[in-house]
Amino acid sequence: MARELFADGYRMTPYWQDIAPKVTLPDLALPPETDVLIVGAGYTGLNAALQTAGEGLGTLVLDAEHPGWGCSLRNGGQLSTSLKPSFATLAKRYGKELATQLCQEAQASLDYMHALSREDGIEMGLREVGRFHGAHKPHLYRKLEQECAAGHPVWKTDTFMVPKAEMAAELGTDAYHGGIVFPHHCSVDVSAYHPSLLNKALASGARVKGACRVLSIERLATGFEVQTSEGTVRTGKVILATNGYSGALSPWHQRRIIPIGSYVIATEELPKETVDRLFPTDRVLSDTRKLVYYYRLSPDRKRVLFGGRVSLSETDPRNSALKLHRDMTALFPELATVKISHAWMGFVGYTFDTLMHAGEDDGLYFAGGYCGSGVGMASYLGMRIGQKATGLEKTPSAFERIPFPTRPLYTGTPWFLAPSVLVYRMRDRLGI
Repeated sequence: MARELFADGYRMTPYWQDIAPKVTLPDLALPPETDVLIVGAGYTGLNAALQTAGEGLGTLVLDAEHPGWGCSLRNGGQLSTSLKPSFATLAKRYGKELATQLCQEAQASLDYMHALSREDGIEMGLREVGRFHGAHKPHLYRKLEQECAAGHPVWKTDTFMVPKAEMAAELGTDAYHGGIVFPHHCSVDVSAYHPSLLNKALASGARVKGACRVLSIERLATGFEVQTSEGTVRTGKVILATNGYSGALSPWHQRRIIPIGSYVIATEELPKETVDRLFPTDRVLSDTRKLVYYYRLSPDRKRVLFGGRVSLSETDPRNSALKLHRDMTALFPELATVKISHAWMGFVGYTFDTLMHAGEDDGLYFAGGYCGSGVGMASYLGMRIGQKATGLEKTPSAFERIPFPTRPLYTGTPWFLAPSVLVYRMRDRLGI
C-alpha cells in the first residue's frame, strides 16, 4: 500500500524547485577582495544584497549549493505577521514599549513584502488570501473566540470566527471545531519569488556564486579573511544569512539556532470538483496543534501542498511522506487514495525564545532564527541588516535589542528534540 501512494515519476525534491524558472548565473572567478561578503543566497542574503549593491558597495554572495537550495525554495509560501509569542508574553519579557516595537516590525515585514511585489517589480504571486486557523479541540475554538473578541493592541487584524456549522464555506473537513480567519495573511508563489529576487540582486550589481562553500571566517585588524572551497577572499564586512543551515561556521550562532526538520508533500493533480469542494477558498491553512500542520493549494489550484513536523529524528523524506499523507487523510478522508508526486524536507531555524534575531559584531552582521515564519521575516531582516551594512540605517531593529539566548550543553545538535516532540504530541492529543 505504501508503494501505491507514490505517483509515477515521484520526486524527493521540492515541488517549487521543479517548476521554478532557471536563473543562469554569470561565470564568476572568485575575486581577491570585496566590500561585503554575504554567506547564503536565500531570502535573507539576497535582500541584504539588494541594499549593499544598490548603494554601490562591492557585494559578493556565496552559497554552498545553488542559490535558493535551502528553505527559500522549500517553504510553504505563507505570509503573516510572523510572531509566535503573544503581546502579553512579549510585554512581560521586555516591557510594553519594546513589545510594541517588535509587533510593529512584524507588521513591517508583511508590508515590506507588499512593497517588493508592488513597487520593486519582484514577481512572487503575492495574494492577500487570508489564513484559516482551525481549532482541533472544542475548548481551543472558545480560546480563539476570546482572542478574536479581545483584538490585538498593535495590529489591526480584522479577524473573524467561523463556527463549525459554517465550516463548509471555508474548508471541506469535519476534523475542526471551527476556526479563526486572519484576512490579511497572504500566499506567495515560492517558485516565482526566489528566481525574481535573484535576478533583481544580479541586476543591482551583486555578484552571486553557487557551489562555493564558506569554510571559515577570520577577523583581521581591518575586515575579514574568508576561506572558501574555491579560495580566499578579503572583505570589509560579512553578513551571515544561513539561518537553519548555519552549522559550525560561527560557533556563537550555532549555539543559538536550532535546526528543526520540517517536511512537505505535494499531491498529484486533483480533479477540479474535488479541489473546489474541499478548498472553496484559496486561503493558507494551519491549526492549533503545537506540532502544527501548514498547508495550502498550489498556485494553480491543482495540488495540495501539506507540511508539518512528523518525525522524531530527521529521516528520508519518503518515510515522512507516508506520515504526512496519513495526517492529511485524517483531515480529508476523500484524499486517502490520492498519490504523492513530491516529498521533501528543510531545516527551519528555531530559537529558544521563539523569536527571530538580528545583530552586528564589529562588521559581522547576521539575521536568522525565523521559527518557521521565514518568507516575510527573512526578507525584511535581510533588508534591515543590508541597510545597516551600508551605513544608512542608524536605528537598530527591535530584533537587535533583545537578548539572543542559548542553553547549557547546546552546541548545535538538538538532542532534546525527540523528547520535546513527544511531549508536544501528547499535548496535542489532550488539547493543552
